[in-house]
Order: sequence, then C-alpha cells, then structure tokens
Amino acid sequence: MTENDPSAHDPAAPRHPETGHQAAQGGWAGSPYGDQAATPESGGTPQYSAPEPSYHAVTGADPSYAASNPWSAQGAASGQTQQSVYPNPNPYAQPGTAAYGTPPAPPAQPKRSGGKLLAGVALVALLVGGIAGGTVGYFTGGTSGPASNALDAPKPAQQTGNAPAGSVESVAQKLSPSVVELQVSGQQGAGEGSGFVISTDGYILTNNHVVEVAANGGQIQAVFQDGKKAAAKVVGRDPTTDIAVVKVDGVNNLTPVEIGRSDDLRVGQSVVAIGSPFELAGTVTSGIVSSLHRPVRAGGGQGGQETVMDAVQTDAAINPGNSGGPLANMSGQVIGINSAIYSPQSASGGQGQGGSESGNVGIGFAIPIDQARRTADTIIKTGQAVQTYIGAQVTDAPQGGAKLGAITAGSPAEKAGLKSGDIVTKIDDRNIDTSDTLVAAIRTRAPDEKATFTLSDGRTVEVTLGGQPVPAN
Repeated sequence: MTENDPSAHDPAAPRHPETGHQAAQGGWAGSPYGDQAATPESGGTPQYSAPEPSYHAVTGADPSYAASNPWSAQGAASGQTQQSVYPNPNPYAQPGTAAYGTPPAPPAQPKRSGGKLLAGVALVALLVGGIAGGTVGYFTGGTSGPASNALDAPKPAQQTGNAPAGSVESVAQKLSPSVVELQVSGQQGAGEGSGFVISTDGYILTNNHVVEVAANGGQIQAVFQDGKKAAAKVVGRDPTTDIAVVKVDGVNNLTPVEIGRSDDLRVGQSVVAIGSPFELAGTVTSGIVSSLHRPVRAGGGQGGQETVMDAVQTDAAINPGNSGGPLANMSGQVIGINSAIYSPQSASGGQGQGGSESGNVGIGFAIPIDQARRTADTIIKTGQAVQTYIGAQVTDAPQGGAKLGAITAGSPAEKAGLKSGDIVTKIDDRNIDTSDTLVAAIRTRAPDEKATFTLSDGRTVEVTLGGQPVPAN
C-alpha cells in the first residue's frame, strides 16, 4: 500500500468516538463533529461545527435540524474494507480479517444521482419542518391555559342614570319627545318631513316646502315619538323664508322644545340634528356649525331671490325628510330649522332637499332660529307672515357687491335716498359680495330695524327697514 492509497491506515489516526472505526483520509464521513476531522499533523482534536442553516425555498423549513444524510457525497462509504491496525492475535484467522471475527459489510454504494440527492434532502426538510412546527405548536398551546369564550362571560351591569350633560345622548333624550314626523298629501302629490312642538296645545314649527302640497285642501298627519298620530292643519306659512306653522287637533299636554338663539353661534361648535330622513323617524345625527350667514335659496334650488335665507351651515348628516326638524346646541336648545342640503348631483346642480338625486354630502343648511321665531310668532298671532324689505330690485354687480335696480315709490329705499345703479358693498359690519347676500342680510332683520348701507363710492346711507305681509297662495 502506498501513501496515496485511500485504503491505507495510520495507526496513529483517531478513532470514531461512537463506532471505534478509524477514519479514511479526509475525516469521518457524515460525522456530527464536522466533515474534516482533526489529524495528527494538525495536532488538534475533533471540533464540533454546526452546519450552516439553509431554508427550503418553498416550505421555509430548516434542514439543519435533520440528521446527517447518509446519501450525501461526504457521507458515502469509501468502498474499501476497514482493517484492524493491531496485529492479528488469532493464528488461525485469515490474513486481513478482524481479530474477533469478520467486520460488518459496508453499505452498498448507491448510484450517484443529483436528482435523487436533492429529492431526498427536500423530503427531509419537509418532514422536519412539519415535525418541528408541530412540536412548537404543541408546547405553545399547552402552556396557554384553558380556552376562554366571550359568549360565556356574564353581561355587564345595565346602564343606569341620566346621560352626561352636554352629550349627544342627553340632547336626544331632551328633544326626541318634541320632534314629529309630518306625512302630507294633496292634489300635487305626497311626501313627508319633520317638525317640532313649540306649545303644549299643539303648535308645530316646520318648513314651508314640507307642507305646501297640503296647503289648499290637502291632508297632514303628525306622528309622535310614542307612535300616536293626529291630524294637523296649516296655520300660516312664509315661502320667502321657508317657514310654516301647523297645529294638531285634539292633542294637549305636548312637550315643547326649548328655543335658543342663533345670533351668537360660532363656527366649530357642536350641534345635533333630529328628524325623519327617508321616513326613518327619530333619527339623530351630530356634527358642527361649519359656516354662518350662508345665502341659500330656500325650499330647494327652484326658488328665486324671493326665497333666499341666511343659513347656518352644518356637517351634521341631513337628508330628505330631515326638513323642518330641529338643529340644536349641546344644551338641547333649538338654534335652527333644517331646511336644505347641498346636492351636487341634483338636476338643478345646487341646493336641493327632497329630490331623488339628493343625498347627504356633509353640507346642510338651517334657518336661524332667531328669524324663524319672529316669523312663527307673527303667524300664530295674525295668521300671516310679515317679510322685511327695502323696496328695490337687485342684481349682482360685475365688480362685486349688489347693484340696485328699480326703486319702488314710497319704499324704505326711496325714503333713505338710494338710487337705481347704486352698488351696496356692506350692511353694518357685514360685507356684501352678491345680490343674494344682500337679500339674506335684510331678511334676518326685523321690520323697523335701522341698518347702515355702505356704497361702492364710499357713501353711507341709513335705511329703516320696512315690513309687508307675505301672500301665501
């Protein structure tokens, strides 16, 4: 045997720590102590070297947990018979045999196939991944304790006491008994809206456009929170401010709302709307005042300047059917009457309430309660609304402001010295940028109230506002 013979044995070569066999040149095949064993030349001892982890490309399993593969290139048998390094003490044994008998035959040399090798490794990886995962899951599950189920827990204590003051809940509790659904019908059709009780004997405040279809011989039915129903009739209405008053028959001891004020509203303050959107009676929504003094054509997008109101804008959800319902502050005081919504998809392309295309987009409009209160009081006392006016036609000025047209003889405008062609840019401290803004600003004031008009040429004119009955046809 020569130095390069792989079957040569070195008496000084280290033995396998488990089998006692000597390693062929290059180390112990498949040894858990590393593919390269320490040799006498190196002067070292076998060192443990963990195999580098390699995760399966599909399963993600780590084959490093698997036992050494006997079919790997490093783990293949040399194909040569291992001989004892000690002299044979048995004189009767055949030369080249082990001292105590024939050593076990080495495993048969398998065919070297790259495909089979990879398949075998993949199989081990899958199995080990499954076993390891199952083991981790078992121990994890076993330490989590008994299962719990929310369905087995007892119910929490029932809510008791009153709603917190200033909450949406408290506003709803206070106002809901006073809000009614109004179902109307007449020769021109049928519909429904909302209203709220303002007196114990049955007066209800609502929008003109809610009840106008029943104004001449139609029917109105009020549906209260408790489900009771009562017939109602129109007391009076004002198309120019979209306000109407109706009264139910044979009903007493109703709960009226508490009326607040709208002249001190602030942008950003919280509000609550209650009504019957899409015939869903008693619906409560909340939001904020998103703008003030917004000129809006009352009663939908079909009205002219005679129906402009100075609206409170809100993002509280308002939909068709909310018309006539209250907009309240967080003390439960009514500060407006919900009247219109901005509906960009409506046929008119502007404000709409009740059209088939209308729907909430976060911009709703309410009539200020100060204006509604004054009009309702006049209607109940006289049966007719009174409109504030100056007696002049008005259009938009090209450069901004409201341009006066024809002046009515004997009107407040003529008495104050206003002329056709004058351009109004301010009323008191409020800027006037369009003709609608001028009309809305005048409507919010009461008859006989004085206002200072500032004109485009710098002149100021004091006007005593007039009042005239509103025909309700």
